[in-house]
Amino acid sequence: MDYWVIWLILAVALGVAEIFTLTTALGLLGGAALIASVTAGLGLPFPLQLLAFVASLAAGVVVVRPIAKRHLMPPSADRRFGVQALVGKSAYVLREVTGRDGRVRIGGEEWSARAYDETLVIPAGAVVDVIEIEGATALVYPRE
Repeated sequence: MDYWVIWLILAVALGVAEIFTLTTALGLLGGAALIASVTAGLGLPFPLQLLAFVASLAAGVVVVRPIAKRHLMPPSADRRFGVQALVGKSAYVLREVTGRDGRVRIGGEEWSARAYDETLVIPAGAVVDVIEIEGATALVYPRE
């Protein structure tokens, strides 16, 4: 059996395995085997086929894998939007905050607020952290 057929069978097998695993590693190996199959089809000797395999695999690991990894990763917490983006930010107390009511300024917007710990009374002028957003009310906790 010719080398190009063996490389091609290997490339197809690795490509099918990649479909089931979605790790990009087997896909890179399959692509490298496909390139080695082309070099074997051109009549190059086995050491050059192996060199083409290794070189294309290295290029894939350096170039393709980081791009694929970036696209497969879930969005990070830094990409929150809407009211969830306010959680963790600091706020300035405009009107005393208790377990029932109060007012804070979060990033230039005025929000109704309640103390996260209902026993706390946070005076006006204090800096607090937004712990949670419930509807249109920020639940805050004083900064230490």
